[in-house]
Amino acid sequence: MSDRPKIGISIGDVNGIGLEIIIKTLSDNKIYDYCTPIVYGHTKVASFHRRITHVNELNFNVINEAAKAQFKRANMINCWEEDVRIEPGVVTADGGKYALLSLQKATDDLLAGNIDGLVTAPINKDNIQSAEFNFPGHTEYLQQRDNAPESLMFLVSDTLRVGVVTGHIPVAKVAQSITAEKIVAKLKLMNASLKNDFWVRKPKIAVLGLNPHAGDNGLIGSEEKDIIIPAIEEARTHDILAFGAYSADGFFANGTYMQFDAVLAMYHDQGLIPFKQIAFETGVNYTAGLSFVRTSPDHGTAYDIAGKNQASEVSFREALFAAIHVIKHRRETVELNQNPLLFSKLSRDRD
Repeated sequence: MSDRPKIGISIGDVNGIGLEIIIKTLSDNKIYDYCTPIVYGHTKVASFHRRITHVNELNFNVINEAAKAQFKRANMINCWEEDVRIEPGVVTADGGKYALLSLQKATDDLLAGNIDGLVTAPINKDNIQSAEFNFPGHTEYLQQRDNAPESLMFLVSDTLRVGVVTGHIPVAKVAQSITAEKIVAKLKLMNASLKNDFWVRKPKIAVLGLNPHAGDNGLIGSEEKDIIIPAIEEARTHDILAFGAYSADGFFANGTYMQFDAVLAMYHDQGLIPFKQIAFETGVNYTAGLSFVRTSPDHGTAYDIAGKNQASEVSFREALFAAIHVIKHRRETVELNQNPLLFSKLSRDRD
C-alpha cells in the first residue's frame, strides 16, 4: 500500500464550498484505492458541512500526525481547538483565519515530507491577508515556502493546458511586467513540467501575443516584435519547441490550440477565460516549478451557492487525481533515470 500517496487537503474558506466538495469527493470509496487523503481542518466544521451535503456515511478518522493516517479511510488533522462560527456565503475574518491555519499546517507537513502532495480548496484572497499571508494567492505563497526562484500557474485538462507569464497582478501592470527573460523562464518551466509531470515526450508550446491581433506587425503595440518573438527564438535555442506569437482571439476560436500540448498566455484572464470556457468542470490548477506537487480546482469559493448543497465536486476530484498522477510520474521518472536501459526502452515505446 506504500505506493498509494498521502494527499494533504487544505479546506479553504470555511464559509465557501471547500468542505462541501471535499466531502462529496471523499464519499466515493473508490478514491481510497488510489490515495490516502488527509484533510487539514476540524471535525466540528466538517460535521457542519457534512449535514448540509447529507453524506452521513462519511466518518473522518481523527489523527494528530500524518504518519498515523489509515488506508481506506478519510483522515483528518484538527488544526485548531476552539469552536468556529460558520456562516455559509458570508465573507468573514474567521473564514480567512482558519483557511490559513489549514494551509499552513498542510504545507508544513508537505515540506517535511510527511505527505506526498497537496490539494488546496479555494480561499478568499482578501480575507486571508495577514502578517503571515501577504500574497496574491496560493501560488505565490507556496513558491515562497518552497524557496523556489520561479513557479508557473498551469491550468490543465484533457483538452487544453494553459500557463501564464504574469499571474495575480493588475491589468495596468501587465505590459511593464513582461520581459523576454520572464517568458523564457516560464517556457522552461512549462517544457520541463510537460516532460516530467505529464510525460509529453516532445512538447509543442504555443505563445500568445499581448496586443490585439498580436500587435499587427507593430501597428497595435510593439511588445510582440520587441519582447515576445525574441523570447520564443531564445527558447528554441534551449531545445524548446515554442511557436508564436499568436493572436489570442482567433487562436482559441478556430481551434488552433488543439495542435499544441500547451499554451503560454501573457496574463491571467487571457489564458483563464478561454480555459474555463473550454474545460471549466474538468480543469485543474497545477503549480509547476515546485519541489512538491500541488493542485486545486479551477474555481473559487462560490459564496453564492455555499451551504446550499449545489456545488459540483468534479473539478476537485480531477485535482485530486491530477496530484496522484503527477506524483506517480515523478516517482517513475526518478526510477527510470536510475535505470538508463529501461528509460531508453520506454522512450522508444512512447515515440
